Amino acid sequence: MTNYNILLAGFGGQGILFSGKVIANAGLVEGKEVSWLPSYGPEMRGGTANCSVCLSEKSIGSPLVTTPDILVVMNQPSYEKYIDAVVPGGKVFIDSTLIQANCTRTDIDIYEVPSTQMAKQHNMTGLANIILIGKVLKETGFAAAESVEAAIRKCVSARKAHLVDVNMQAIQLGMNA
Repeated sequence: MTNYNILLAGFGGQGILFSGKVIANAGLVEGKEVSWLPSYGPEMRGGTANCSVCLSEKSIGSPLVTTPDILVVMNQPSYEKYIDAVVPGGKVFIDSTLIQANCTRTDIDIYEVPSTQMAKQHNMTGLANIILIGKVLKETGFAAAESVEAAIRKCVSARKAHLVDVNMQAIQLGMNA
């Protein structure tokens, strides 16, 4: 198994922390060592939000991801702030609906997914983050698809249980992007 140091970043309200929680719970389902460290500005919506997630076979020394091997970004300021921190050989997943990527690095893989646009087209408003996680799942294999489904079932509150199936459809949409 590969160790994963994942950084997710964007604006508050884009589901950054929820995405990180899904990834972390998928790791727990598979019996991995996991850390999930959310960080957000004082604003509820529109402020900055980022989340560090570590998945490993061994104990995790620090939950803070400063040099991610996987970066998921959903806004331009986060892209500009973190793109240079990605380790060589790392993978970057960008919501290309909201970000103009102008990366000149040749030592990382960049996946541009118009996830906000895709969410709107498929009546999945608010699930651009989950579409991106589907793409991350396909390209990295951080967990089995069944583990991600179990994680979504655990992370979606009982009050919003009717959204489990559409979240799974968003994962599938991202995997096919």
